[in-house]
Amino acid sequence: MDKTNAQQEYERRLHADMIDSVDEELEMEIDDERMDSLIREAADAATTEFDEDRRAYFRELLRLQGELVKLQDWVVAKKLKVVVLFEGRDAAGKGGVIKRITQRLNPRVCRVAALPAPSEREHSQWYFQRYVQHLPAGGEIVLFDRSWYNRAGVERVMGFCSPEELEEFFRSVPEFEKMLIRSGTILVKYWFSITDDEQHRRFLMRIHDPLKQWKLSPMDMESRRRWEDYTKAKEEMLERTHISEAPWWVVEAVDKKKARLNCIHHLLTQVPYGEIEHESVALPARIHNPDYIRHPTPPEMIVPQVY
Repeated sequence: MDKTNAQQEYERRLHADMIDSVDEELEMEIDDERMDSLIREAADAATTEFDEDRRAYFRELLRLQGELVKLQDWVVAKKLKVVVLFEGRDAAGKGGVIKRITQRLNPRVCRVAALPAPSEREHSQWYFQRYVQHLPAGGEIVLFDRSWYNRAGVERVMGFCSPEELEEFFRSVPEFEKMLIRSGTILVKYWFSITDDEQHRRFLMRIHDPLKQWKLSPMDMESRRRWEDYTKAKEEMLERTHISEAPWWVVEAVDKKKARLNCIHHLLTQVPYGEIEHESVALPARIHNPDYIRHPTPPEMIVPQVY
């Protein structure tokens, strides 16, 4: 690919990434009724293939999110304990999938555990101890945005653990996960896979996007330099921790939107669920007290109406 074609491809991907950011806002704002209306309007208009792909994506995402709501109701009703691990390279799209899963769910039922670097005290604990406190109770779903597999990835590559600690992790983690499953926990493990070139493009787009530069930490930049070391670590991790009780599932994530849909669709197949019947909700009549007079809000307390 010559320089001109490479630049054109970069600009195309940059545009697509900007559109994806806009779409994320639309996903947060659009409810099902308004979305259906927009889809009907768009279907009547002359559109490009790109527009059609976006409409198809929105339609399927909303359908899958509707199923996630049913799954949430089932988990609560049956007191299930669900743990989902999201692992993968930096900029592989884990966060985007987690956002779409949690977007329309109750945060008291489905929560995200994204742990910071361990403290000095946590360094002296049993390795799994700080993760255990985030595990779900009955009726809860916990999504780990990176998990105990940090030891087999970043800690190993960056030299934050010793070879002995790494080997002990590989010995312990299958038993730890089997113990979780025996306790009634449903455990699903995802690895998000992208190519070397794709990670390079995504890092460049983050560098040139002021709204996303915060996503690039010094650790991320170092991970880019050590691509091959991370590849070797990932290969051994998958080989040694892919057990029948808790297998790894690899999500091809070069195409962000397809990765989101594929992962959510697959997750729905991993937790058998049905529809929970809910009693119809009736809005109660408002109580009116003729003696009540609402006091005015002091002007100095009001947020200025800039917009």
